[in-house]
This record gives sequence, structure tokens and C-alpha cells, in this order.
Amino acid sequence: MTSKAKKLAQSIIESYKLAVPVDVNSLAEQEGILIREEALEDNVSGMLVIKDKQSVIVVNANHHQNRRRFTIAHELGHYFLHRSLSNVFFDESLLFFRDEKSAQGTKFQEIEANTFAAELLMPEQVLWERLSEKPLDALDDVESSALGELAAELQVSCQALTIRLTRLGLITG
Repeated sequence: MTSKAKKLAQSIIESYKLAVPVDVNSLAEQEGILIREEALEDNVSGMLVIKDKQSVIVVNANHHQNRRRFTIAHELGHYFLHRSLSNVFFDESLLFFRDEKSAQGTKFQEIEANTFAAELLMPEQVLWERLSEKPLDALDDVESSALGELAAELQVSCQALTIRLTRLGLITG
């Protein structure tokens, strides 16, 4: 279902020779996309606006740096996957889990953009490599655990990494 988004993220990682932690700002810049950080309502993560072949990603300056990175990656997902479908993508509360309306077109675009962002920031191949080098320990003290260290290396939240690892079947929830 979202293999297109995952494969596209892998292709971009390869063609741009990206390494973790992926510099999403540099990737956007290489694509000619401006990034602006603005104070937005807390439930608004960001947006992508494409006008006259100029693209701008606006990201909520009030959010944690890791969340801003995921938002930029998510908006890049819209740019690479959906820019022919719309000129504006407005994202409230970027969540991995969606309700029963997820099958609708716009919800599917959000799921694809999240899949793209997750693969871009937390590539499956990198996760397999890191876990073979250093298995995850008990999740009692997440921040000081191997999971916390891996999240810090990837510059993502422990929550995002836990969801990603669970979805990949690398840990059980």
C-alpha cells in the first residue's frame, strides 16, 4: 500500500547519498524548496505551498526540533509524491495512526507522506544494521537505553522510533 513512498525515500537516500541523521533542510534546499519556521497553532505541524514553481515548507517553530525534522520530511513526502495533485498541503497533528477514514484520498496522502518521512529519517536498512550491532535492552529507562541512543543518533523522538520499530516488526509493542 505505501511501498511506493518507502521505495521513493530509499531512492532519494541513495541518489543524494544521504547518511543518518538525514539533513532534511539540505535536501529541501537541493530541491529548491524554502523552509520557514513560524509560530503556528500547536495542532498545526506544517504545510507545503507550491506557487509558480516555487515551493515553501512552513514548519511550526514552537515544536521540538525532532518533530520539526519529521514535519519537514513529511512535507518533502508530499512534494515528491503528491505535488501534481495539489498546490497546498496543510498538516495538522502529524500522526502515524489514523481513524477509519484513512482509506480516503487525502488520508492516504497523509499516510504516504508519513511512510516517506519514516523511511527517510529512520531507514529500515540502518535500523537492521544498528540492531544487529547493539540489540535493544529493556525499555524501562528509554532515554538512557539503546533505543534512546538510537533515537538521538537519528534525531527522532523515542516515540517515533518505537512506532517505526514496531511497524517493521523489529520490536513488539
